[in-house]
Amino acid sequence: MSKQITDLFELKIYTEKSIFVGEVEDVIIDVEGKKIESLVVGKLNPELVDIKNYKGLKIPFRIIRSIGDIAIIRHLPGAFRSGNFEES
Repeated sequence: MSKQITDLFELKIYTEKSIFVGEVEDVIIDVEGKKIESLVVGKLNPELVDIKNYKGLKIPFRIIRSIGDIAIIRHLPGAFRSGNFEES
């Protein structure tokens, strides 16, 4: 199955532990390698990072588990600030 890159924009991104991360704002492509390099996250969940120090978030394509109606990424312990999302 193939998808158009434009289908990825505004796709909601969750970790495999059902934590909302944000929405796809942009896609970075490796033109020479003919592959997607990373997804740029917008509308970031304020519970995950300190928004006032937000400089952008790129999710490497290699940690994406699946893409369908939503994008699911591998859960990375320690990648986001603690708080409501303590590691179990």
